[in-house]
Amino acid sequence: MARQKGTKSIADNRKAFHDYFIEDRFEAGIVLSGTEVKSARSGRMNLKDSYVTIKDGEAWLVGVHISPYEQGNRENKDPMRSRKLLLHKSEIIRLYTTVKQDGLTIVPTKCYFKDGKVKVEIGLAKGKKNYDKRDTLAEKAATRDIERSMKTNRQS
Repeated sequence: MARQKGTKSIADNRKAFHDYFIEDRFEAGIVLSGTEVKSARSGRMNLKDSYVTIKDGEAWLVGVHISPYEQGNRENKDPMRSRKLLLHKSEIIRLYTTVKQDGLTIVPTKCYFKDGKVKVEIGLAKGKKNYDKRDTLAEKAATRDIERSMKTNRQS
C-alpha cells in the first residue's frame, strides 16, 4: 500500500483557543496501537480537556479519547489511556523549563495525519481570564457582522 502524501485533519481542540492564549506551537509524533490508528483514521478522536505532562524526561498526552475500533475485539486499548509523545530531548527540556518558570501549560491544539503518520500539534498556553474570553467573543461577533454587511453590499 502506497504512503499517503499531504495532511488530513483528524481532530481540532477549539476549546483550547477559547480557554488559552497559545504562545508557541510544536509538532510531535504520538505512540498509538494499530486499532487506535484505524479509529483515528475514521476521525473518532476527541482532544477536549486534554493536556500534556512531562514525567521522567518524557512527554505524555493525557485525557485524549480515542474511541475503540469496532472490529478490534481484544486488541483495543483503553480509550482514555495516557499516550507517549515523540519529541526531541531538547524540545522536551525547553517545554519543561518554560512550564516550570513561566507557569504555562501545554495543550494539544490539533491532531492530523502527515504523510501517513499521526502527528499532534501542541502549544504552550497561558490561561485566559473571563474578561479575555468575552473580548474574544465580541471581536468574533464584530468581524462576523462586518463580513455579513460587506457580503450584502456586494450583492446589491
